[in-house]
Amino acid sequence: MVLLVTVIALALIFDYINGFHDAANSVATIVSTKVLTPFQAVIWAAFFNFAAFFIAKFIIGEFGIANTVAKVVFEEYITLHVILSGILAAITWNLLTWWFGIPSSSSHTLIGGFAGAAIASTFQTNIIHWEGPKGVIMIASFIILAPLIGMFISSMFTLSIFWICRKTNPHKATYWFKKLQLVSSGLFSIGHGLNDSQKVMGIIGAALIAATNDPDIASSIPNWMHMHSAKEMAENNNLAWVPIACFTMIALGTMSGGWRIIKTMGTRITKVTPLEGVAAETAGAITLFFTEIVKIPVSTTHTITGAIMGVGAIKRLSAVRWGVTKDLVTAWILTIPVSALMAMIFFYIIKLFVR
Repeated sequence: MVLLVTVIALALIFDYINGFHDAANSVATIVSTKVLTPFQAVIWAAFFNFAAFFIAKFIIGEFGIANTVAKVVFEEYITLHVILSGILAAITWNLLTWWFGIPSSSSHTLIGGFAGAAIASTFQTNIIHWEGPKGVIMIASFIILAPLIGMFISSMFTLSIFWICRKTNPHKATYWFKKLQLVSSGLFSIGHGLNDSQKVMGIIGAALIAATNDPDIASSIPNWMHMHSAKEMAENNNLAWVPIACFTMIALGTMSGGWRIIKTMGTRITKVTPLEGVAAETAGAITLFFTEIVKIPVSTTHTITGAIMGVGAIKRLSAVRWGVTKDLVTAWILTIPVSALMAMIFFYIIKLFVR
């Protein structure tokens, strides 16, 4: 029971750090264009992060991404030790990348950590759900696909806006696009909440399934904590505390803001105008809504970075600081293997001291 509570607590701490780490994704452009102050921007983003819960629960009617994450490892090989190791690795990587101001993927570090710890527990790789439309290979492919989709959509949006507003007074256009950034930022924050909160829901769901299937633990936990499938989170009112806690923690994390990463996202990749901010955030939101439909956990960081690069490249290729972009892509590619390796190390240490 103590181990289960520890896993849930650390998962929620990771959710908070995720919001803190990824706050820049939702607010970087709206801050850099001076539409809102940093404090106003994170409050705005956090509100829509939490509002995403009601969209998932009452409009979409399910938490499909949570179900995908919970099934990264085949159920019979999931233990609380595996999940604890994966979460510790994910937290460590998130804090390291935050410290160095690198907008890495909280999604992929969590999945890499979960898979790495499971492999360490059995010395087998066939316990991982590699293939299929929701397998790890497909999830990993979105390291490349998410920013490319975001880049393509933002480029098309920017070109369309330039054409539509070609005869508009520049000052008047800037005024209206600053207003529209409030809408586009809110939409992206909803996508962020939908996508990232569910990843932690999936991990908590996996932990509850592991505990429920363990007779030594199941007898000591109350009925409202029992779970037999990740799908229950949307259908069982006794488990409503899982999504509410996850959406709340990511909103609180966003309100804390990750200023180091906001600087990278808002100014170092390319200088963004209100018009371009609207195009980038709307493109990012569309990408996140699409991945919600297909139930693939993707990185909001990768998505908005690609979108910002897209609007910058439309002006001219030299407007994008490609050297910064290269460093970001390197960090993205390293996230899953490094997180997996750290999770393996944590697993062996935990097995020595935790029974």
